[in-house]
Amino acid sequence: MVSSTAVTITAATAATGILAYAIYFDYQRRADPNFRRDLRREERRQARQEKEEAVQQTKQKRKDIQGAIDQLAEEEFPTGVNEKEQYFMDHVQKGETLAQDPTQTVEAAIAFYKALKVYPQPSDLIAIYDKTVDKRVLDVLAEMIAYDKNLDLGSAMNLSDLPTAGLD
Repeated sequence: MVSSTAVTITAATAATGILAYAIYFDYQRRADPNFRRDLRREERRQARQEKEEAVQQTKQKRKDIQGAIDQLAEEEFPTGVNEKEQYFMDHVQKGETLAQDPTQTVEAAIAFYKALKVYPQPSDLIAIYDKTVDKRVLDVLAEMIAYDKNLDLGSAMNLSDLPTAGLD
């Protein structure tokens, strides 16, 4: 059985070692110009690497969205009024459910997009989405709409009806 004195001595030694390293690190940071320069270089390198990773993630996300739209272009959508209505309701409900999970953003946007494809007045539905759908899902949906050249938004869409947040 380990005595409490041995545990106390071990903890005090570890704390002293950590404190000594912190003091040494602080001294080096303040006194050694090469050490400071290396720290700054490392910070810049890490920031540059994070920025590159963010750009790569954005490119991959766009590629995934474009692949999903291309795949949806081959899909057959219902033609009957009742079938369209049921399809619309199913996909809006699915989109709302998926939008609750931040990891399912693209899947939620795809569900909302499918509902948009069968809606008779897509421009009206986009205005509704703008008010009700989470921003991250709405951003993905906007990229999908922008990429799809076959989506007919209708001539009823008036640019002055779109929200002008921050455009004064």
